[in-house]
Amino acid sequence: MADTTTLKYTAEHEWLQIDGNTAVVGITAYAAEKLGDVVFVDLPDSGDEITAGTVVGEIESTKSVGELFAPANGTVLEINQAMVDSPELVNSDPFGEGWLIKISFTELPALLSFDEYTALIAE
Repeated sequence: MADTTTLKYTAEHEWLQIDGNTAVVGITAYAAEKLGDVVFVDLPDSGDEITAGTVVGEIESTKSVGELFAPANGTVLEINQAMVDSPELVNSDPFGEGWLIKISFTELPALLSFDEYTALIAE
């Protein structure tokens, strides 16, 4: 499980674990809880170009369908096939085995720190 205090966050409830110009992206425990039991995930393909703020996938639960937004401009390097095969990982381990995609980015938009994200969801 990633150290949630060192991750960066988006206002759309995604987390990024950044290493150089790559990032592993997932949704937060808060988002997973709000979605309910995840039953299906639709992700972009490896090699797809993505644009920050655009919808790149969907996360379907027993309660609703949520959109996955690209957190930065870049290229999808890898998708988490284990999570596609077992979408419940988003609920059981959102900061670990439930990660969604790995991207290569050219630059990052302004992201939230752990404290800023915590304040956002406390409102």
